Amino acid sequence: MPMIPVSVIIYTLNEEVNLRFCLDSLDWCDDVVVVDSYSDDATEAIAREYGVRFFQHQFEGFGTQRNWSLKTIRLHHDWVLILDADERVPAALVSELGEQARRNDPEIGAYRLRRRFYMWGKWLKYSSLYPTWVVRFIHKDRVRYINRGHAETQEVDGRIKSLRHDLIDENHKGIQDWFDRQNRYSSHDAEYELFLEKTPLHLTSCCSSDPLKRRAAAKRIVMNMPFRPVLFFLYSYFFRLGFLDGRPGLEFCLLKAVYQRMILAKKYSFRHGGRQSE
Repeated sequence: MPMIPVSVIIYTLNEEVNLRFCLDSLDWCDDVVVVDSYSDDATEAIAREYGVRFFQHQFEGFGTQRNWSLKTIRLHHDWVLILDADERVPAALVSELGEQARRNDPEIGAYRLRRRFYMWGKWLKYSSLYPTWVVRFIHKDRVRYINRGHAETQEVDGRIKSLRHDLIDENHKGIQDWFDRQNRYSSHDAEYELFLEKTPLHLTSCCSSDPLKRRAAAKRIVMNMPFRPVLFFLYSYFFRLGFLDGRPGLEFCLLKAVYQRMILAKKYSFRHGGRQSE
């Protein structure tokens, strides 16, 4: 496969289970960089086995980690694909990345793309609320990241356009790891929601042409609604047709409803003197 003028940065923490799947989908790239948060498993050994560049930096937040990478590492190409180790790049997306990188439109700062979420070996097309959009294909000099809850948002110098093809998201670590991650993530989301409660809500964002802004505004509206976990389950399983994903869809909708309950419980605890995450 011919090389594509795109650099790839993969962020890792104990990703020996997932990393090979990700790297195997990147045989088109001549500049793969792994930025690791001091894993204590075989993550580094696997990265070096594949001959990719390997760096380590203490994790302080997804936005902070991305900013450090873009500022510190000398990337070979102007356009950069941001990946987690449990994500894969299908061939159709590779072609589109190459097309847009070669075009190098000076008015565009980044591209958003959809993720296809897999669990138990199945694409959860409905219960995962597909399409969910993420800004992952960026010009290295036109994007700055900001920590937001357990994830991040970004400031982009230029327009954000949408790609046609999807990214694959499939974590192979199993259900226990999923619960461990949701426990960490819910703490950060609870803290972020408490912060948001002190800031004004701009209802115009609900009508934005940007799907990421619409989604953030919708989450802001419902975050303090009574019976939020139940409402989330009804929305994802019935209104968004999660039942069409069969038993995996039911289980996933229930798991995500539990996650909503975890956020509410932690917000209550934090308000009443419980220790917040560092």
